[in-house]
Amino acid sequence: MNSHISIIGCGWLGFPLAKSLIKKGYKIKGSTTSNDKLKLLINASIKGYLVQLTEAEIVGDSSGFIDGSNTVIINVPPGLRRNPSKNHIAEIEHFIKVLEKHQVKNVLYISSTTVFKNEERLPLITDTTLPNATSKIAQQLITIERMLSENSNFNTTILRFGGLIGAQRHPGKYLSGKDNIPNPSAPLNLIHLKDCIGIISEIIDKNMWNTTFNAAYPHHPKKEDYYVSFCKGHKLPLPRFNNKELSKGKRIKNNNLEQLLNYKFKHAI
Repeated sequence: MNSHISIIGCGWLGFPLAKSLIKKGYKIKGSTTSNDKLKLLINASIKGYLVQLTEAEIVGDSSGFIDGSNTVIINVPPGLRRNPSKNHIAEIEHFIKVLEKHQVKNVLYISSTTVFKNEERLPLITDTTLPNATSKIAQQLITIERMLSENSNFNTTILRFGGLIGAQRHPGKYLSGKDNIPNPSAPLNLIHLKDCIGIISEIIDKNMWNTTFNAAYPHHPKKEDYYVSFCKGHKLPLPRFNNKELSKGKRIKNNNLEQLLNYKFKHAI
């Protein structure tokens, strides 16, 4: 088995993921767009590359970054919240050409459960539920998922995470003190960073390719209850919710995680 893996996007998730995979014996190449972060990668025994995806081209040594790797993990956020007019699809199209050129065997695409619409009926989303969200972010993610899955040059597994939480990252801190927050009764779909890393490791170790996984902690507290409790527990100003309108949301079920990976969540939300 080829133990060389390239991770494009060594940020909040990708950097600790790379360090975890190195401990398991994998040889990791990691990309960043920052010279300062490049030094961090190298100091962590990650073979670092400066690579930036743009709509027009890939800037940096993408061939060196990919060459020799059997598996590539695409962990690049769309960036549409900062730049709503951005064409993230074009960025990934350029990267797919590099994957094809270097005959990469396996691709793991980190997507999001935002590809599913929030609805008043609070639907139960399984791994066979078709993505149906209509936001610009969701539509671009859906298109990228399809482009990768339909490409016969490599195996693709899609991994859709719920809301990411972990050290120094929790939406409760952002919502603290805010007014008129919508969807107070919506069920939450969160997942801890360490479970994200655990799930990715299991997919790679067990060669679970050409599969789709939804991933969120199996307990789904109501949004208002959870964030009010979080802010009380951390002595933060309480958020205030809009209870005048019906809540919209969804519940993510981890069918394939349970049945194919037999994954047991280790970190409660």
